[in-house]
Amino acid sequence: MKKFLDLGDQYAKESTWKDYALIKFCLFSMGMIAGTQVPEKHKKKVIIAAACVFVATYIPLMAKVFHIAFKEK
Repeated sequence: MKKFLDLGDQYAKESTWKDYALIKFCLFSMGMIAGTQVPEKHKKKVIIAAACVFVATYIPLMAKVFHIAFKEK
């Protein structure tokens, strides 16, 4: 567990405001998917849009996590 906490600390040290903006968009899109309360005829469009935002933000975030995790020390 300590390794994961250390990884989180290292990620925070190496992050910029852009990384935190991606995290916020990623979490927002997950919330939209989980709690969408739109009419049934528009629900599929909202879920697809939120899923696209999630994927577009999740991939670069995880790429950075893996880069930090496997970086040679």
